[in-house]
Formats: sequence, structure tokens, C-alpha cells
Amino acid sequence: SSIALGAKYLIEDKNKVALITTAGSSDLTGKNCSANLVHWSWDSWCLAHSTATSLVRTGGSKWFFLTADYAFGHAAEADAAKFVKAAGGTVLGSVRYPFGSTSDFSSFLLQAQSSGANVIAFANSGNELINCLKQAQEFGLDQGGTRMAALVGYVTDVIGMGLSTAKGLSLTETFYWDLNDRTRAFMNRVKPRLAANVYPNMSQAGDYACVLHYLKAVKELGVERAKRNGRDVVELMKKLPTDDDCFGQGKIRADGRKIHPAYLFEVKKPAESKSTGDVYKLVSTLGADEAFRPIEEGNCALVRS
Repeated sequence: SSIALGAKYLIEDKNKVALITTAGSSDLTGKNCSANLVHWSWDSWCLAHSTATSLVRTGGSKWFFLTADYAFGHAAEADAAKFVKAAGGTVLGSVRYPFGSTSDFSSFLLQAQSSGANVIAFANSGNELINCLKQAQEFGLDQGGTRMAALVGYVTDVIGMGLSTAKGLSLTETFYWDLNDRTRAFMNRVKPRLAANVYPNMSQAGDYACVLHYLKAVKELGVERAKRNGRDVVELMKKLPTDDDCFGQGKIRADGRKIHPAYLFEVKKPAESKSTGDVYKLVSTLGADEAFRPIEEGNCALVRS
């Protein structure tokens, strides 16, 4: 997120196109929005809203946050805490750790355990999320009704750590290969080109879908014009309806935010899984109309003007 936010000014100066699928800060289509930028796949507001609201509604009312101390972690915690409170839950505490500089989360997890929370939320991702969950298992934090929630997590993380570690974890993704007929058709097409037991996550699916839509706009504008003027490409991407096998039908708003549903999943227990990629149980769905922050709340200058 820090790199994407910083690169915005260079992209605008060179009038290029930024297709963002992995950086998660919702500021990218909020106060730091750009006429040269499209934000696909997910953002911190989307994941926090889906995960926090659904968990509070199902009994996870007391939260503690374990947060990576950088731009995305701060945004994810702030967004989730807001939605926990809006849904009637409470935030009992939080702790921030230096991003990328530790693999020992024991002291942070013990703080979470002693808080009395029944939801421990991880505002981090990748290897740091995996290490947190493994160590939480070692401390038995998932016993006695405490629920683990990832504010950003991928099917690739779940497969990497194994169901014995990830079982019961709640998380939101906007794509899952086994969600419907279209996602399964996409998986069947790409599977022969992938290594064994590799299943795309929502950011990787976003790479495919976003570039596909970009190329449609380039084809309509013409390659030379598209090279000269990135803003023209993004403007046309916003005008064209989106439709692909990963996310279905959707649109790109004036602030650059791509709109589609979000899905809260719970990771299966090992005995419930039929294959390596069979890892999620669908808990709830937020439609495209409510999965992302309302455009008027983002303070994007493109909307105000």
C-alpha cells in the first residue's frame, strides 16, 4: 500500500495507468484517488466491513487487534474497529508490531488472550499471518470459543499453512475458485498451466480480470492513443461494463473502485476437505452494492468535482 500510494504521483506525471490488485489501502480510491488508477479485487474497507459485520452478528462481539505497523495495517484496523462498533460489538484493545522485523508473536498473542476477547483479528498478511496462526494454535487460543479472523487472507495462505493450522479461521475474499460455475470454468482453463496444488487467490484472479478489462479499453481506443494517454484508458475502463469469469458482471466507479460482491468464508476442518483446494465454507455474501465503501464517503476529489 505504501508503494502504491507513493507511486501515484509518478504515474500521474507520466500519464500512465495503475492497475492495483494487491495493495489494500482504501485511501487509493479515497483521499488519494487518481484519474490514472483502477483498484480491483479488494481493499481494507471491503474486507473489514464484511468480516467484522458478519462475525459480530454471529456472536463475535469482543475484539482484540494484532496489527502490522504500516499503512495497510493501520487502515484495516481502523476500518474493522468502526464496523465492529457499528454492529454492536466492542474493541477491548490492540497491539502493533514492527512490520517485517519479527517472527515471534507470542507476547502479542498473550496480550490478546488476557484481554478477554472472543475474536482475535489479525491486520497483517502473508507469512506474518501464517506465523500468528501457528503460534495461536500452540497457545490454544482457538479453544474455548475464541475465533480467529484475518482482515486480509488468501486461499494461497490457507493452503500453505494447512487446514490443521487454519481450521475455523474467518476471512473475506472476493474470489474463490469453487464459488460457482464461472469460477470453476476459469480454474479449469488455467489449471494445466499451474504447478500442482496451486489455486489462484483474489489478487491473482484480479490480475487476470483487471488486465483483461484494460486490454478491452486499449483495443477500443487504439494502441497508440492508449500509450500516449493513460487517463483516457482509465476513463474508458470506467465507461465499459466489466464481465469476466472470476468476478462476474460489475463496474468501475468514478473514484476508480471496481465493484463486485464480497464473501465471508470459514476455513474447513481437515476432515471436511475433499482435495487440496477445497478449503472454504461460504458463511455470508455482501452484494456489490454494499461490499465497498459508499462513493460519497471516500472524499475522492474526482467525485467532488
